Amino acid sequence: MRRYATVILDADSTIAGIEGIDWLSARRGADVQRAVETLTARAMNGELALEDVYGERLRVIGATPDDVIALSVAYQAAVAPGAGDAIAALRAAGIVMHVVSGGLRPALLAMTRDLGVPDECVHAVEPVLDASRRYTSVHPTPLTTQLGKLELVRSLAVPRPVLAVGDGATDLAMAPAVDAFAAYIGFVRRDAVVAGASVVLDSFAALVAHALSA
Repeated sequence: MRRYATVILDADSTIAGIEGIDWLSARRGADVQRAVETLTARAMNGELALEDVYGERLRVIGATPDDVIALSVAYQAAVAPGAGDAIAALRAAGIVMHVVSGGLRPALLAMTRDLGVPDECVHAVEPVLDASRRYTSVHPTPLTTQLGKLELVRSLAVPRPVLAVGDGATDLAMAPAVDAFAAYIGFVRRDAVVAGASVVLDSFAALVAHALSA
């Protein structure tokens, strides 16, 4: 018997063991990587608001379409052990699956398609190419802000009860809009996120066991 009707998953450091923006920064050299990773960590730990760092990170990186294609491949290679089987089991049990991410949607779609999540259930950031063929801005979306996932989840017409799963402060922000929030620690453990969670999961097998127990 299923405990939830909907499960909402974060992508970076939850479905896959990378942070996409940080991964892109590594292609620009050690100095850029260090600066961007520091900003990402501070946002995910709740020390800085995401809106204070998102645009700055993109501008510093200046990712190209080829970079985003490479990131897409990296996401597929970094999928959490058992994630595919877990998502298949949850969907087979009638659970609606959504992905809500502050990552770049074009880079995520190959992975989420492989995992059987419909494109219309993948909510992420759409980057915009500038005149120099670099992604330095994005289409307006709440997902580039600290409380953006809360806003987006509140807008979803999904069956309840709802479980949200993620690793960062922006994921924990979803808690008021769902019936339970699970801190995923399979890749990284953030103490503030764990403290605010109603459930702690260290694997996708644990997610299935929790979601399908009555």
